Amino acid sequence: IVKVGGTAVIAACTIIFCMILLGMGVGMSFGWQRMDCIFLGGMIAMSSTTIIYKAFDDLGLRKKQFTGLVLSILILEDILAIVLMVMLSTMAVSNFEGTEMLESIGKLLFFLILWFVVGIYLIPEFLKRCRKLMSEETLLIVSLALCFGMVVIAANTGFSAAFGAFIMGSILAETIEAESIDRLVKPVKDLFGAIFFVSVGMMVDPAMIGEYALPILVITLAVIAGQALFGTFGVILAGQPLKTAMQCGFSLTQIGEFAFIIASLGVSLHVTSDFLYPIVVAVSVITTFLTPYMI
Repeated sequence: IVKVGGTAVIAACTIIFCMILLGMGVGMSFGWQRMDCIFLGGMIAMSSTTIIYKAFDDLGLRKKQFTGLVLSILILEDILAIVLMVMLSTMAVSNFEGTEMLESIGKLLFFLILWFVVGIYLIPEFLKRCRKLMSEETLLIVSLALCFGMVVIAANTGFSAAFGAFIMGSILAETIEAESIDRLVKPVKDLFGAIFFVSVGMMVDPAMIGEYALPILVITLAVIAGQALFGTFGVILAGQPLKTAMQCGFSLTQIGEFAFIIASLGVSLHVTSDFLYPIVVAVSVITTFLTPYMI
């Protein structure tokens, strides 16, 4: 992120802003309610880190220059998604009251600072001191316990589980045991990766796909065309050559886990219609299948 910082920030902000507007426009064209349109914009603004990372791995592209930029954009999108979710929650609950939104963003900044202070000083020191006491099994259990612990803290303070996992993952990556943890956690990661894709498949309701075939098709085309176009435009805007920009833009053409999180947020707050969640899941499945071909 430090190496490609400016480019990733400009590209991520451009993509999110343009895709939210595109999503709202698509929702309005179907005559949906205002909150449905706003939430749809938020859902299609985020590409899926899990899916793209897996696709790059399987296609053997992880060492290419543009993939580093794509992954930096994805990480920044994940962080910006947290702010977006805070804003959507505030809009849904308090009818656009600015003070509550500022309070929520302030809380987010406070927790970020607190977590990174804990992460930079306490956890690396703890792992260093306990190094001789830890076998591989203990290190694996402690690492997972720290990740799950942060997930619980994040969820209880109103942020997403993905955000908590991301924060603790980035903290552990800075410790002396990072390489060992990476190796030990890989089988667990593969297991959860399989569960993630199976659970997405189980959320697809075939009857709902038939009923809402047109919106699913239109939103799928909006995601593919919008991400390719605005992704390319955002990276060009940041001063990268056209070829790199197109490689980045075409790699981002799908939605995934954050779309589900935002969709379930709308359902839990009772501000979105019932049909929105299955539509978004169907769009995610279709765009996931198309991801390797787009890349």
